[in-house]
Amino acid sequence: MDNMDYLKGLLEYAGKYNATDLHICAGSKPVIRVNGKLKLIDSSEVILPPDIDGIIKNTLDDAKSAKLKSQRVLDFSFSVPGMGRFRANIYSQRGTFAIAIRILPFEIPSFKNLGLPDAVENFTAKTSGLFLVTGATGSGKSTTLASLLDIINERYQYHIITIEDPIEYLHRHKQSLVTQREIGEDAISFADALRSALREDPDVIMVGEMRDPETISIALTAAETGHLVLSTLHTVGSAKAVDRIVDAFPPAQQNQIKSQLATVLEGVVSQQLIPRSDMSGVVLASEVMFATPAIRNLIREGKHYQIASVLQTGSNLGMQMLEANLAKLCLAGAISADDMTLHAQDQQLLQQFLRR
Repeated sequence: MDNMDYLKGLLEYAGKYNATDLHICAGSKPVIRVNGKLKLIDSSEVILPPDIDGIIKNTLDDAKSAKLKSQRVLDFSFSVPGMGRFRANIYSQRGTFAIAIRILPFEIPSFKNLGLPDAVENFTAKTSGLFLVTGATGSGKSTTLASLLDIINERYQYHIITIEDPIEYLHRHKQSLVTQREIGEDAISFADALRSALREDPDVIMVGEMRDPETISIALTAAETGHLVLSTLHTVGSAKAVDRIVDAFPPAQQNQIKSQLATVLEGVVSQQLIPRSDMSGVVLASEVMFATPAIRNLIREGKHYQIASVLQTGSNLGMQMLEANLAKLCLAGAISADDMTLHAQDQQLLQQFLRR
């Protein structure tokens, strides 16, 4: 078997069916994820451990191979000419390696095609502060950030720095200068890259993920000192995003973090990707929060649980509750009632929006 031709064939098959992911695991036929559901590639043979070892050998350079050997897991991205860019994770399971590949388009999707409220585009006009996109893995957070950065790139003469693990979307220089740093290749860690970014004359900094207290602390300081910082968190909902940031710190620091966050936070978009009712793709459901004076006071006072009530009354400002958006999508026939119920955070509130 020519391992690279085999991999390219699998990626072509995945692209033909608009799959978002490809899984290669010993003892199974390859699997793709289409509209959120896994599907075997029946035309393929069952994959054996030597096949996977061959793919890995032909895909990784010496440095990545050494890292995989020592850590037994590796994140990286790669391109296939004429096909696209891919984000991959190689991991060890039952003594053999498996590969999960996320399929990324070459072109950055237009913001207009994402399905987010128009008001979210207003965040691109900010010159400082912190903007967060939250959601589970595979909910399109990186795509949303890339599309917003592309708007900034087209409209403003800025220096945009992205810090990613790994780099997903490649940004061309337009009105802005865009420099992209990959953890492991260009920097040791998010915290190190973010700290050095402050000395690189940035206007906008995109941090792929705020994973630890040090990264969060530097991001808050960067937002406080006149930079626009965009990042992601693996959580669902605006209130939980605030909780996640505050709870990352020991109790003695939390009042200071609440005060800092209340000052710099500009908004949170929380999103989920839900299969369309006709199974023709996925549709994005979202919650949108703008940091109004009332929201800032709640964060400062530690009353994050009251954020939902402000969202309910903030629709005239462009804010949107997840349950309102789910009800709207279901009533329009875009998603099923079962999926609407499954993805709602507050069932009672969902029923209220359905009745309205």
